[in-house]
Amino acid sequence: MRHFGHIAPEVRQRLFHQEPCAFTADSPARLLSAALGATLYSPATRPRLADDIVKQAGNGVVSMVLCLEDSIDDADVGPGEENLVRQFAELAARPGVEPPLLFIRVRAPGQIPDLVRRLGPAVRLLSGFVLPKFTEERGMPFLEALATAERACGRRLFAMPVLESPELLYRESRVETLEGIFRAVDKYRDRVLALRLGVTDFCSSYGLRRAPDMTAYDVQIVASVIADVVNMLGRADGTGFTVTGPVWEYFRVSERMFKPQLRQSPFLEVQAAELRAKLIEHAMDGLLREISLDQANGLLGKTCIHPSHVLPVHALSVVSHEEFSDAQDILRPERGGGGVLRSAYTNKMNEVKPHRAWAERTLLRAEVFGVANEDVGFVELLAAGIPG
Repeated sequence: MRHFGHIAPEVRQRLFHQEPCAFTADSPARLLSAALGATLYSPATRPRLADDIVKQAGNGVVSMVLCLEDSIDDADVGPGEENLVRQFAELAARPGVEPPLLFIRVRAPGQIPDLVRRLGPAVRLLSGFVLPKFTEERGMPFLEALATAERACGRRLFAMPVLESPELLYRESRVETLEGIFRAVDKYRDRVLALRLGVTDFCSSYGLRRAPDMTAYDVQIVASVIADVVNMLGRADGTGFTVTGPVWEYFRVSERMFKPQLRQSPFLEVQAAELRAKLIEHAMDGLLREISLDQANGLLGKTCIHPSHVLPVHALSVVSHEEFSDAQDILRPERGGGGVLRSAYTNKMNEVKPHRAWAERTLLRAEVFGVANEDVGFVELLAAGIPG
């Protein structure tokens, strides 16, 4: 699989200075953690789940979470598990199908080895588990269960803990909780693919809900948690983890509204591009701003609950030609001693030592999401990616 792999090769050649790389579920963890992109959640109870997975893969989704937790009723957990086992078996029986990276969100540690056993040979399609309301005390049994299941099936399984507990939100317990979370995930570092933020649960603790024209960063109590999570768990010194962006709850995006204009051609005259940009901005302004703020605050990828959110996340994750040029200049071997240089675009200062971690992170993102050509921006990437 690869990002933007669902669009024609000749279109990719026009869009990209460097195309996104190909990867599989067996690729190195460092690559996969950066490649998660827009992780689409789906209730595990959907009766045509296998078909849904194949369809979303064809539309550019590269990671999905099949949820047995908050997205379904308590009474539906048993039927949801049974449905998952059936749907995985059906998916495994389809020749030539490469699904996205698939994760199961469970409620209790015991579900992990039980589901792995029940999946049987179809476990080869499973990349891991999402662990809810993660703290050191509640999370360690999940990680231990994951290790047990991995040994039993002989397949590498990843964990994606969700940071959403009240202890993490409350100021008086936040630092202690973060220290405990770090101890837990550090012990299982090789199996923790990414840390996910449960902002909806954070808001719930105070009876809050952000409006569609506001981002998570406009809700100050939420923004403070995100900052502290990145501060303690997302450092670029080798001790940190990939932290993904919070869910965007709204899906007022209407593809019908701007699809005719977008489908004409991503390389039309400036006036048409401006019209498309205005239509897109009107439809998904809040989402686009939040994705940009996620990236500015050190988050990579995003939890998504609607397919219309996937392509904007991926389009905004593509590295611009200017970013790529700066990152390459900073990391040239002859720059190892440091120093300051003017960017090739002659519009900024690149300071080698302070910007090195940014440059390394940017080149990793460039590997998985690609580098746009000089004259290609978000609108062209979005236009090309919308399914026909």
